[in-house]
Amino acid sequence: MTIALPIMAGQVAHLLVALADNIMVGKLGAAQLAAVSLGNTFIFIALSIGLGLSFAITPLVAEADGNKNQAVVKAAFHNGFIMCAASGILLVFILFLAEPILYRMDQPIEVVRLAIPYMRIVGISLIPLMLFQAMKQFSDGLSLTRNAMIATLIANIVNVGLNYLLIYGTFGFPRLEVEGAAYGTLISRILMVVLLYFILKNSSFTKVYFEKFSKLSWSYLKSLLNLGLPTALQMLFEVSLFTSAIFLSGVLGTEHQAANQIALNLSALTFMVGVGLSVTATIRVGNHLSPARKPDLIRIARSIFLMAFIVDMLFAMLFFFGRNLLPHVYIEDPYVIELASGLLLIAAFFQISDGLQVVVLGALRGLQDVWIPSLICFFAYTLVGFPISYYSSLHYGYGVNGIWYGVLAGLSVSAILMYLRFRYLSRRPSH
Repeated sequence: MTIALPIMAGQVAHLLVALADNIMVGKLGAAQLAAVSLGNTFIFIALSIGLGLSFAITPLVAEADGNKNQAVVKAAFHNGFIMCAASGILLVFILFLAEPILYRMDQPIEVVRLAIPYMRIVGISLIPLMLFQAMKQFSDGLSLTRNAMIATLIANIVNVGLNYLLIYGTFGFPRLEVEGAAYGTLISRILMVVLLYFILKNSSFTKVYFEKFSKLSWSYLKSLLNLGLPTALQMLFEVSLFTSAIFLSGVLGTEHQAANQIALNLSALTFMVGVGLSVTATIRVGNHLSPARKPDLIRIARSIFLMAFIVDMLFAMLFFFGRNLLPHVYIEDPYVIELASGLLLIAAFFQISDGLQVVVLGALRGLQDVWIPSLICFFAYTLVGFPISYYSSLHYGYGVNGIWYGVLAGLSVSAILMYLRFRYLSRRPSH
């Protein structure tokens, strides 16, 4: 929990800032809010790929740290930093090339015209964000998860303040509206990089890794890409399922999309607890990645799985008993509340499968087993989850509930197959 709690806090802070963004932009009008939502859909897909690549740094650093090998820690960090910088630039380039797609998505033209400048500015912020991710994953790999949390919390507070100044043009600042929200994000992400750099460079535990830059090594870059590319695919497959849920709910109508957004937002908050435990599983399993430490590795992994199960049971009960009350926090429309209540009932059931799949996936990442989990994600989300969501919502009359039946099925299949994969690897004789 010492490792996991700062990660959870940082992730929840990101979500709360996104919520504050939506509230502030929403006061400008429906078109502005829709533009931010549309732009963020593309940004989120690109971001998931970048985050997946950066996650490769943590297991390599954790394994080297467990073996007290400072030279390998340094090489993994420095080569990972270069990989993240290059991927950030590439993702920005791809986002700029993807702009014409916005005009082909049957979205209102005024929404697209507002979304494109927003997407360009926030897209550029992926470069500092990927530099931050490189240092964060390195620090996490050393079990020093508070560093990134501190930088994230400070930057997020600044982000909210900048948004207020730049969206509405208060205290003499220019009124930039949607673009103001984008500039707030860009400036806060640059600040995050600077803050984390100074924290790590001046820490007695990590300053040694900033004294001299290691030479680029193809073998380390290859190891990072072998871990990072499949991890990026894992995230892309899962994000695609939830993104498709947003588009499918939009086809059903405004009320269905609003209900979907409420349930998705609440589920995202609980998911961040799973993310914290998942990164912890990667770190602690990576620390014990040697045949002599296998009994401890299995004990630690099972302990984290049990923690996730207990926490997710509590969240399931919260959603089950609070399904009629929680939507009132967002909206007072009786029909939307009724729809959202039904979705939260389904969400109560997938709390357990969602939490377990992400935590077991983190343990597999600690074992540096990533390609088979990528195939599991593809099967569970693309071949099971999406078809059920599509047909049950649009063709079999289940509406927005049908979308979430597919999400529940995809997450459950993923959780079962991920656990069976971990069980197989942990019971396999060591060589």
